[in-house]
Amino acid sequence: MPEGTLLALMIALPFVGSFIAAFLPSNARNSEAWLAAFVTLGVLALTLASYPRIVASGALRSHIEWLPSLGLDFQLRMDGFAWMFALLISGIGFLVVVYARYYMSPKDPVPRFYSFLLAFMGAMMGVVLSGNLILLVVFWEATSIFSFLLIGYWHHNAEARNGARMALTTTGLGGLALVVAVLLIGHIVGSYDLDTVLAAGEIIRDHELYVPILVLVLLAAFTKSAQFPFHFWLPNAMAAPTPVSAFLHSATMVKAGVFLLARFWPVFAGTPEWFWLVGSAGMASMVLGAFFAIYQQDIKGLLAYSTISHLGLITLLLSLGSPLGAVAAIFHMMNHATFKASLFMAAGIIDHETGTRDLRKLGGLFHAMPITASLAMVASAAMAGVPLLNGFLSKEMFFAEAIETHAVSWLDTAAPYAAVLGSAFAVSYSVRFIAGVFFGKPAEELPHEPHEPPFLMRFPILFLVAICLVVGIFPGATIGPYLHTAVQAVLGEGTPEYSLAIWHGLTLPLLMSGIAIVAGLAFYMIWRPYLATSEEGPPLFRRLNGQRIFDQVLVTLSWRWARALERFLGTRKLQPQLRLVVLITLVAAAWPVLRLGLASPLPDLAAIDPVFAALWAVGILCAVGAAWQAKYHRLVALILVGGAGLVTSLTFIWFSAPDLGLTQLLVEIVTTVLLLLGLRWLPKRVNFEEGTVLGARLSRARDALIAIAAGLGTTFIAYAVIVREAPGSIGDFFLSNAYSQGGGRNVVNVILVDFRGFDTFGEITVLGIVGITVFALLRRFRPAADTIERPEQQRDQLAFDEARADRSETDTVSDYLFVPSVTMQWLFPFFILFAAYLFLRGHDLPGGGFVAGITMATAFLLQYLAAGTRYVEDRLKVLPVNWIGLGLLTAAAVGCGSWILGYPFLTSHFQYVELPVIGKVPAATALLFDLGVYALVVGAMVLMLIALAHQSTRRLRAAKTAEESA
Repeated sequence: MPEGTLLALMIALPFVGSFIAAFLPSNARNSEAWLAAFVTLGVLALTLASYPRIVASGALRSHIEWLPSLGLDFQLRMDGFAWMFALLISGIGFLVVVYARYYMSPKDPVPRFYSFLLAFMGAMMGVVLSGNLILLVVFWEATSIFSFLLIGYWHHNAEARNGARMALTTTGLGGLALVVAVLLIGHIVGSYDLDTVLAAGEIIRDHELYVPILVLVLLAAFTKSAQFPFHFWLPNAMAAPTPVSAFLHSATMVKAGVFLLARFWPVFAGTPEWFWLVGSAGMASMVLGAFFAIYQQDIKGLLAYSTISHLGLITLLLSLGSPLGAVAAIFHMMNHATFKASLFMAAGIIDHETGTRDLRKLGGLFHAMPITASLAMVASAAMAGVPLLNGFLSKEMFFAEAIETHAVSWLDTAAPYAAVLGSAFAVSYSVRFIAGVFFGKPAEELPHEPHEPPFLMRFPILFLVAICLVVGIFPGATIGPYLHTAVQAVLGEGTPEYSLAIWHGLTLPLLMSGIAIVAGLAFYMIWRPYLATSEEGPPLFRRLNGQRIFDQVLVTLSWRWARALERFLGTRKLQPQLRLVVLITLVAAAWPVLRLGLASPLPDLAAIDPVFAALWAVGILCAVGAAWQAKYHRLVALILVGGAGLVTSLTFIWFSAPDLGLTQLLVEIVTTVLLLLGLRWLPKRVNFEEGTVLGARLSRARDALIAIAAGLGTTFIAYAVIVREAPGSIGDFFLSNAYSQGGGRNVVNVILVDFRGFDTFGEITVLGIVGITVFALLRRFRPAADTIERPEQQRDQLAFDEARADRSETDTVSDYLFVPSVTMQWLFPFFILFAAYLFLRGHDLPGGGFVAGITMATAFLLQYLAAGTRYVEDRLKVLPVNWIGLGLLTAAAVGCGSWILGYPFLTSHFQYVELPVIGKVPAATALLFDLGVYALVVGAMVLMLIALAHQSTRRLRAAKTAEESA
């Protein structure tokens, strides 16, 4: 299998499985589990199959061009370190899927669970396999979104909602920091390619922006890996289902932060800033996390704080800047994933079979669940660093690095003592978990009678515990080669000599391990009576409670500061908001002009055509008249606005831009009719009292001055740009290359569907979102009773015909607008023909998908005016949302089609096709993209039309009812 296909499948398979799982029936728990198992097993098989290639070549790469001129490419890269994480993600993901089959209740929305879980797995695979920093950021943010959905899976639970919101807020903040950091790195290095960035470490470290970039990257890593002071969100994420917790804490999500630190270790490590920032956060997280874990009464809470502690250990190792420290950190990432996943699944079994996770209510479960107890005890021992288990090996390497001198500072001096103290606390909470759950007095009055779970629910724990034992006893023969491959991918030629032997003699690290075990047991015996009744833990724990701190910050930002800002700037009226936007725009535009100047020659008034001047005079009068009449007569103001738009269309045609003129004209027609429909339910005007006339006039004068300033400023800038002398401008490029590279003589259309096709794709996406948003806002909108004006109270409201007063609710808008409906229905086929004509000629002559879409939308609009909403929706079967979806899918499919042929996204191809009788005709793939534009424009416009038409009909009926009741 080609490298590109293999890497793409490893990311695509989970997302495809997620899409399929979302549409499975809610009672098909086995089907979803089988689907998820096959997907994760398939990704695992691909990962294992790629290992020989990585050993042979060092890394697998896949490169698909997206925007090569900007360095934005879909580039995948898997070296030994990424392979290690891919193995953890897919392997533990498979075990979690098997476990979840028995953990999840049939009453739960299981399709949604597996859909979110697979999508999260795909996003995490994207993070570790990204070969482009921009792509890494995209997948990084995707992990935050899908983890939010997984943590809040039981959304009926307030704790789940709060935990999900806290996780998304914290990790989302770090994601924004990573975006800025990546952009700065790309600016310094000149590329977003990961290989190029990793090779430019010295350039980045010597740059003046090194410290800001480092702080931003660390903010992203610390928030994702729950490192101090951003540790608070992780314990509150325990409201998620236990399979989610097992996956997030072992191989994904929280490991993404330390993955980022290790990935960028060759770029940032070795500086004092790296040592102090990373080392301080790691040491605090390791000690405080372990200390807080001791006082947890919830098993999952204990394991969550232990995760913070172990991630702090990894962070502290990476901060040392020592190659051996990096080796130990990578080794502990692997070991932590095995014993932490098994412990979370054991906690889930205890909760599932007993009905509680409260350590104060549990005890003596060894007799009822001996196999589960034995497995959990071995995994806990590995977490505590007991010899002959994998956790002991990496912790001993940690102790060996902690006693070395890396920098003459108190932080380096304190490292050995912090390592022993944190490890002692780890022994204490591990012993508490074992003793409190499985030994002592048997628990009474449990919600469920404890018993062993099914074998397949216990199998994932058995498999992971076996790995802990095998690696702990035979490290060199089992994990050695894979660890070396991962380490070499990070350190390269700087990979040091290291040993995975179990016995190194009577060394200081061995002594430190012994002290930690003995001290941990002593701590547990001393604290045991207090822990049996403690509710909130010691005062330090209460002061550093993450939930309380987060809530206080959230209240300060979202309530106090936001309310104060809203009181200062907010208003329920649209006019003040628009005024503020225009003023800010004026200042932003005037500042660089006043500072740098904008020289342009004065226009030659004698060269202006009198006819053109008269045309513009009409447009100016229409615009001024519309502003003046808006106070008195809305219908007249709308007509004058249409007149100004018509003058704009004629201006485009005057300057030989018929394509723009045609588009402007059709847009004017549609917007005018849509505004006509909306006029019927606008709120009634405020009649100023005599004492406020002066204030009203001053307000209008102020608004007039702002409008004049904005108009003159826009005119000045536009004129300066038009008359500037710029040989070889972008316009010349498009004119000379439109036909040779885009295959079309209509330069405007070629720009939209070829040269700037990605911009157009983004614009139609926004248009589709706007259409759906307008429909969503208006479909349940009901005008307030005091906004329904009677006919005699509204000057521009059309009078009701008394002869139609007793018509049924099937009355149409045309009944009140007095439009010849039959004629408009006859025009429908001609509009379709005209739209097809504009669409097909658009690549060479004025027209195109957007103009054709507006034309087709106008045809539907006329049918609404002629026959009403029910006729069009029932007889023509208009499904605008389907049109929007079809348009987006068509445009995206055309872009992806170029990928299949090895070209950048949305690359257009054209040639002449020989047709019978007709002969040679030009054909371009851009025509298909334009078809997507056409479908989406029709769908969005008709969807907004439906919303407005229904509201207008409802408004008319309400007004009739008010008139009759009067």
